[in-house]
Amino acid sequence: MSIKAFAAKIVAKIVHAQTQKWANNPVETQQKVFANLIRQAESTQFGKDHSFSTIKSFEDFTKHVPVRDYEQLRGYVDKVVAGESDVLWKGKPLYFAKTSGTTSGAKYIPLTAASMPFHIQAAKNAILSYIHETGNADFVDGKMIFLQGSPEMEEKNGIKLGRLSGIVAHYVPKYLQKNRLPSWETNCIDDWETKVDAIVEETFHQNMSVISGIPSWVQMYFEKLKTKANMPVGELFKNFNLFIYGGVNYEPYRAKFEQLIGRKVDSIELFPASEGFFAYQDSQQEKGMLLLLNSGIFYEFIKADEFFTENPKRLTISEVETGVNYVLIISTNAGLWAYNIGDTIAFTSTKPYRIIVTGRIKHYISAFGEHVIGKEVETALQNAISGTNISVNEFTVAPQINPNSGLPYHEWFIEFDSEPEDLEVFAQKIDAEMRQQNVYYDDLIKGNVLRTIVITKVAKNGFQNYMKSIGKLGGQNKLPRLSNDRKIADWFN
Repeated sequence: MSIKAFAAKIVAKIVHAQTQKWANNPVETQQKVFANLIRQAESTQFGKDHSFSTIKSFEDFTKHVPVRDYEQLRGYVDKVVAGESDVLWKGKPLYFAKTSGTTSGAKYIPLTAASMPFHIQAAKNAILSYIHETGNADFVDGKMIFLQGSPEMEEKNGIKLGRLSGIVAHYVPKYLQKNRLPSWETNCIDDWETKVDAIVEETFHQNMSVISGIPSWVQMYFEKLKTKANMPVGELFKNFNLFIYGGVNYEPYRAKFEQLIGRKVDSIELFPASEGFFAYQDSQQEKGMLLLLNSGIFYEFIKADEFFTENPKRLTISEVETGVNYVLIISTNAGLWAYNIGDTIAFTSTKPYRIIVTGRIKHYISAFGEHVIGKEVETALQNAISGTNISVNEFTVAPQINPNSGLPYHEWFIEFDSEPEDLEVFAQKIDAEMRQQNVYYDDLIKGNVLRTIVITKVAKNGFQNYMKSIGKLGGQNKLPRLSNDRKIADWFN
């Protein structure tokens, strides 16, 4: 064992003990975070406008601060972008994480001196938790890669801005710099396909031990590696034993990845976003990711099926239950207050609090009142292909309200790597799984309001071509699993 691996085990033990301390005192930890956030922002413009000086409890907070999304908070954010100080948080942000807005172009999410360290700490602690649980630390001596956005940044009124993954690249510790790939020059390549080709060339002869990124884009990297090497990725990289991912559910990709790698490897799931680093997988044995309750973020939860009612109840960590779909609401030390990030989660455990991401509150199908969510379509497909030779590269689902004939239906656009022998039988298997997942969908099928799903095959690289056509190929961009309209569907028809 190397000195670096030995030291990593010692640090992992220390971090585990620190984590257990706050994880075993969740309510008290969140109360402290809440009180600190209110106190720190009391003299900001937002704090004055919302009477932070009078807020003594969560109930006070809910009376003074409504739930908002980016558009509703934009008046304040625009002032920060214009260069004003003390608007949402003390002083000015260190950075803006620039993301793609769905309604108004670019969104600028502030990252502050108070919030930025937690992004770095969480990523580091996820790996240390893995080391502590498994005892595996030899990978720290190999090469590590994270498929990410460009680290190059612009400047807006004296504040640097860029993609979150590119900003984080500036914070890689010196002791990891020699292990880290790709090179700075390759990371700065804008065109994703050109970038992946360059990464393949840089990493092909290296001792890769850790590979990280969004599964859909790592899959492209693996496919190119396998073609070039004419062997599975696991044979090319004999010491590759840890895959770190976030952004989307890995399960629909797992079978394909194991085929490309040629063997199973351990994986760590992360839940990072520009707005904060919310959770990471702290155990290979337990389902879900540990919700980070001491990272400068105060969490609220609204039941997803109540979210669009007039006055949905806002819950704290002490009031949640397992197995319920919640919209995640955050207040942070970057100045986001009662902010709806758009993600839905469910708790798998409350001792400690572990979560899974179930989808997006805006990404659903409810053309007929069925309210199908991302987790349901992913689980249905996963169960339908389990135990078969069928392999799926990518998929998305949309409603067909006005078919040329017959009843309306849900249309599944699937890019197969290995197709089913009988597409109709496979469609019926998915449909049966959907009916088990969603009672409303089952009722619509029984009531002859909908007919069973229809599968439309997508050509090889079809989804990559779609993402490229809308300028979102690679990086942290993700294909929506499902839509309540046919904007994506119409591109394929």
